[in-house]
Amino acid sequence: MKNFLSILLLFFITWASSAQITVNGSVTDKSGNPISGANVYLEGTYDGSSTTEDGLFSFETTETGTQTLVISALAYEPHYEMGDVSYFKNLKIQMVEAINQLTGVTLTAGTFEAGDNSKVSVLKPLDIVTTAGAAGDFVAALQTLPGTTTVNEDGRLFVRGGSAGETQVFIDGLRVFQPFNATTNNIPTRGRFSPFLFKGITFSTGGYSAEYGQALSSVLLLNTTDVPDQEKTDISAMTVGGGVGHTEIWGDESLSINTQYINLAPYESLIPSTQGMRWNSPYESISGEAVFRSKGERSMFKLYT
Repeated sequence: MKNFLSILLLFFITWASSAQITVNGSVTDKSGNPISGANVYLEGTYDGSSTTEDGLFSFETTETGTQTLVISALAYEPHYEMGDVSYFKNLKIQMVEAINQLTGVTLTAGTFEAGDNSKVSVLKPLDIVTTAGAAGDFVAALQTLPGTTTVNEDGRLFVRGGSAGETQVFIDGLRVFQPFNATTNNIPTRGRFSPFLFKGITFSTGGYSAEYGQALSSVLLLNTTDVPDQEKTDISAMTVGGGVGHTEIWGDESLSINTQYINLAPYESLIPSTQGMRWNSPYESISGEAVFRSKGERSMFKLYT
C-alpha cells in the first residue's frame, strides 16, 4: 500500500512539473549590446520577468497554445513574438531604438484686439459714459475695475501699486506719451480723448503680450473706429457739464468733431470744501477734437487734431 501511494505521489509531481513551460532568451540592441531592465511577459497574463544586466530573461508559465510574447524597454520600440508557447526557448530578440522627433518651437509676439468681446475687450464707449462717477472719462471708468488704485486726488491710472507712468497707453498700436490733460494741484486730471473715438478699449491688469514689453504694470489699448457706419450726432449731458459730437460721411471719407465742457460750479455749491479752500472761480475746462478718415483701396488714412 505504501509503495502504491509513493508511486501515485511521484506521478502527480512529475505531471505538475511537465505542465510548466520555461520561456527564456536574450534581449539586445542592433549592435549586440545587452539591454537590461526590459519587460518580458505573455500578453494578457501575469507571467513574465525583466532582463538581467546581461540581457537574459527566464520565467515559467502554465499557459499553452498560441501566445504573444511582449518585450518592451524605455527608448525602444515594443517587440512582439507570436507562436506556440513551447517554442519560446533560447530566443534572441533585437530591439529597435525609438526615434523621438522634437518639433520646432516658434515664439511670436501676440496681439490684443480691442472691441472683440470673445477675447479680452473690457469696455465699449457706451459702457464708459454710463459708468457712475466717471463723468464720461475713460480713465475714471477704468478706475472702477479690479486691480486699479486711486491715489489721493490724482485722476491718472495706477495699477497694482505701480506708478502712473508704468501703465502704457496705445492708440492703434502707437504709444501715447501724454494721455492726460494738464491740471492744477488737488484737481483730478482727465483723459484727453473722447470715448466715442474708439470702437473698443482693452485694459489688462495682469499678463499682456510681449509686444508691449516697455509696460511694467499694465497696458491700455485704444482702437479707433476705422470707417463710421452712419452719420450721427451725439449729445451728452452731465450735472457738471456736457458734450456734443457729429460725424459726416462723404463716400470713402468722413469727418468727426467732438466738443466737451466741464464746470464744477454745481458740485462746489452742493458739497462744501473739506480742506478749508475756496476757489475764486469754479474749475472749468473745454476740449475738442476732430478726426478725418479717408479709406483707400488698400489703406486707411486717419488725421487727428
